[in-house]
Amino acid sequence: MTESPWLLVLGANSDMAIATAKRYAQAGYNLYLASRNLEECEKNAADIRLRYKIEVQALQFDAQDFSTHANFYAGLVVKPKGALVAFGFMAEQQLAQADFSLAKAMIDTNYTGAVSILEIIAADFEQRQSGFIVGISSVAGDRGRMSNYIYGSTKAAFSAYLAGLRHRLIKSKVLVLTVKPGFVATKMTADLDLPAKLTAKPEQVGNAIFNAVEKKKSTIYVKPIWCLIMLIIVHLPNFVFYKTKM
Repeated sequence: MTESPWLLVLGANSDMAIATAKRYAQAGYNLYLASRNLEECEKNAADIRLRYKIEVQALQFDAQDFSTHANFYAGLVVKPKGALVAFGFMAEQQLAQADFSLAKAMIDTNYTGAVSILEIIAADFEQRQSGFIVGISSVAGDRGRMSNYIYGSTKAAFSAYLAGLRHRLIKSKVLVLTVKPGFVATKMTADLDLPAKLTAKPEQVGNAIFNAVEKKKSTIYVKPIWCLIMLIIVHLPNFVFYKTKM
């Protein structure tokens, strides 16, 4: 009898992460849920364990504590079939401009922390010649804009990293998927007036990730309209782009 595979979810307390974890639980995966807030993670683990009758372990993980990443991964008794990087941090642009510690926190979380843990995971998957890696990036990384260029630059770097990692691992039969959700209706955006046609639900993100991995895709926009929107924004000539306040 084949043992059920495991999915490692890093940043597991976010709405998108939990929705994706539940989608994989439905497919019979066991789960490692890892986050800085272990108490919240334990609550989510207990809920999923009860609902889906699978094994779920809640683990302490800090994306910014780079020195702990190797021991964290080594401590997983059963190595996962897949890994999802869902952690991230976004500070307001103007605050980050004035306070470098906020800019650094975005860089350390969204890029450096992701590279640190994924290089460890990638080496294992490469050696095993199997597995999949999913990174939640952002449309904000498609073109630098005055409204969020510090955050956007961290996501641009992460997307470029995932593209290079994909190139490296393709010969090892390891899938690397870049996910660009666009607007998502979560606890963090509850007070924002987001356009319905451009806004995905966390469950849509989870389903999109699961289906994209099954179809072995490399990059997805959760709501396809974002692909068109960003194509236009990316190709706007500078003399037009510089007149906008995006």
